[in-house]
Amino acid sequence: MSQLGAGVALFVAVFLACAVEAVEATTIVLAAGTARDWRSAGWGVAAGLALLAAITAALGPAVTKLPLPALRLFVGALLLVFGLQWLRKAILRASGYKGLHDEDAIYRKQLAAAESAQARRLGMVPDAYAFTLSFKGVLLEGLEVVFIVLTFGGNARNVPLAALAAVVAVVAVALVGLAVRAPLARVPENTMKFVVGIMLTAFGTFWGAEGAGASWPGSDAALLVIAPAIALFCLGLVVLLRRNRSASEPPPARVPAEVS
Repeated sequence: MSQLGAGVALFVAVFLACAVEAVEATTIVLAAGTARDWRSAGWGVAAGLALLAAITAALGPAVTKLPLPALRLFVGALLLVFGLQWLRKAILRASGYKGLHDEDAIYRKQLAAAESAQARRLGMVPDAYAFTLSFKGVLLEGLEVVFIVLTFGGNARNVPLAALAAVVAVVAVALVGLAVRAPLARVPENTMKFVVGIMLTAFGTFWGAEGAGASWPGSDAALLVIAPAIALFCLGLVVLLRRNRSASEPPPARVPAEVS
């Protein structure tokens, strides 16, 4: 795979993974701003982004200084852990054993909780609840974005490109959310999570094996075989699980409480 192709693959992988996290954070911020106070919600977003930027700036140089084999083994293991978790949930959702992730229901739940909370000022912030809700949403989802940026960017020795992909994804999702002032319920998030889970698992398998000393045939081009193979295996599991489900068993409801 050429240097340009590797850069494009890195950008796309980070963009898709971060877009999923951005959808969830945007839903929380929209609920806080709509139900409470947009100014306070904005301050919470700013505070969360500032803390995330500091974490990235502190950890980024340290990650890139690690020996490449050790870094790939470590990163590969982490990506496999996260990727397999995402795939497990995606397979259960696609096969009907688990409720689909419903961003619209999550928005309504967050909105109701925000509307019922007592108003309280926090220093210069008019509404402490809106600030805290936005801050926590941005920070928690943002930490996963930082993890994605550092692992993918550190392994590729191109943290700036990974950070750029993350920023583009977050800004794009945030702008769409603010433009429509509604949850991004039409985004095929369950499908995106399935795709991202496949990508994380594929990269984790590839880098973990390389870090352990293995050599893939075709070098980076092996990813073009690994990812489709994982996808086919997962789709096969979905078909198998669907057949095993009882025809009379009702499908689970969409799950509003889950945000992962």
